[in-house]
Amino acid sequence: MSEPIENVNDFIKKVLEIAFWVLIFLPMLIFPIILIVENYLPTKISTLMANPDPEMIFALLDSDFFRVAVFPGFTFAAGFAAFIGLWERKILAKMQMRVGPLYAGKFEGILQPIADLLKLMSKEIITPRGVDKPIFWAVPLITVAIAASLLAVIPLSETSVIARTDVGVLIIFAILSFFPIAALMAGWASNSKYPLIGALRALHQMVAYEIPMILAILGVVILSSSMNLLEIVRIQENIWFLFLLPIGAVVFFITALAELERVPFDLPEAESEIVTGWLTEYSGMLFGVILGIAVYVKFYAFAALFTVFFLGGWHGPSVIPAEIWFILKTFLVITLMIIPRGVYPRIRIDIMLRAGWAKLLMLSLLNIFVALLILELGILPVR
Repeated sequence: MSEPIENVNDFIKKVLEIAFWVLIFLPMLIFPIILIVENYLPTKISTLMANPDPEMIFALLDSDFFRVAVFPGFTFAAGFAAFIGLWERKILAKMQMRVGPLYAGKFEGILQPIADLLKLMSKEIITPRGVDKPIFWAVPLITVAIAASLLAVIPLSETSVIARTDVGVLIIFAILSFFPIAALMAGWASNSKYPLIGALRALHQMVAYEIPMILAILGVVILSSSMNLLEIVRIQENIWFLFLLPIGAVVFFITALAELERVPFDLPEAESEIVTGWLTEYSGMLFGVILGIAVYVKFYAFAALFTVFFLGGWHGPSVIPAEIWFILKTFLVITLMIIPRGVYPRIRIDIMLRAGWAKLLMLSLLNIFVALLILELGILPVR
């Protein structure tokens, strides 16, 4: 366990210790970035800044590095996730007749995400005695990596996509299967009963709800005859799957709430029962990385997947750019996912498991029957 700071001398020692490790590890982070920039970008940054050329700028924006690092990759998703956190706090405050974040920034607490980040960075990272340190410290990075991996195959438009693949649906569910493992690793490594209970709850919950989720998307795959996310969006140009497969959309929405561990399915993080579940022993920026980045990037990814599968992706009147349509639809889905937190109480675990293994499973099978019926009757408009 870290030594407490009791006086000014301890504080100075701690600051010097942090500065030492920053000086040690900062070059290790900067040099690979410099090498990537120099070797993989279409042109060197120095040349571009010295002689601005529109063609060079467009080539830079069209590079794989820009897609992965900026848009539609991690930087965009992380910024969107920060806004989601602020939007959630404001909308819940309005629902409960409270003010919500107000003072960080001159307008409606707009700088509250930055204030939260600075607060978490200033807090001490405590490693409890008896934890499995390598796994304990690795879990925050693993959760961020898993959440960020989802962004690789989610298309914001025909051109705004990182990786084009014919098996995008399989890749999505292969990535999602790692989240229960990460939660179980965190609960086990924490060497505490509350995180372990929360991790076991998360494992049971995610397994119970992933199967109905997969079957709900199977109806989309049947109608589109493809597992390519771009193709799934293209076939919805005339009519969204939300109108053809409303049962599948409802099942996916509910199971997404369970996968995100959001109310009323927040049993793995039940504050009144097991503190914060599998996150209990995490503090400081380790807690911030999981809750502030990984969880909300995953939140954005699930809302984006709902947009892809059921809301026609980027399709809309051409007056507005395709990417803007996609972001607006995703923002609407996020808002709908936030509302249950201010309305519903937490349900019991036996009711949750029964709903996943029985009711939602039957509804997802009914959704597949509806998809086959639509395909057999030729109701789906010709591509």
